[in-house]
Amino acid sequence: MPRTAKVAASAKAAEFTLSSSEIRANAMIPQSFEFNGFGCTGKNKSPALNWSGAPKGTKSFAVTVYDPDAPTGSGWWHWVVIDIPADVTGLAPGAGALNSTTLPKGAVQVRIDYGVNAWGGPCPPPGDKPHRYVFTVHAVKAEKLEIPPDATAALAGFMINANSLGKASFTARYGRPK
Repeated sequence: MPRTAKVAASAKAAEFTLSSSEIRANAMIPQSFEFNGFGCTGKNKSPALNWSGAPKGTKSFAVTVYDPDAPTGSGWWHWVVIDIPADVTGLAPGAGALNSTTLPKGAVQVRIDYGVNAWGGPCPPPGDKPHRYVFTVHAVKAEKLEIPPDATAALAGFMINANSLGKASFTARYGRPK
């Protein structure tokens, strides 16, 4: 291979990707991740997430899980984690517990639409067509997002997007019988 071809091949950036060993993209979410409340009886456990290929200049990560199909007029935020250090490449299963001890040092959970700073699993109305759950990792150009401790998920989402260098997502679905 000519030397110039080697240089061109090595200069190509890696693709930013997000995956889970517990939830497959474009598949149904297992019932164990379902919320426990509002008629739902799951374990309300956050899934393991892993990412790679972050853009150059990434100083932190944020993770969001959003249901655009919730019958609210504005969707439903199921998980928002900000200020994940740039050297972290994933979140452990169950890291979204209230007062989590397994989140990476410095990471902060933001209040979601269930009113807690934690993971809130899927719990769509019975009989609805399965809802889409969009799992996203955001590469952020700031080490810390300056938001108030009582910030809403929408404010966190605004700040994440205002400081974004790139993102990687996958979507999975969940529904409950009528």
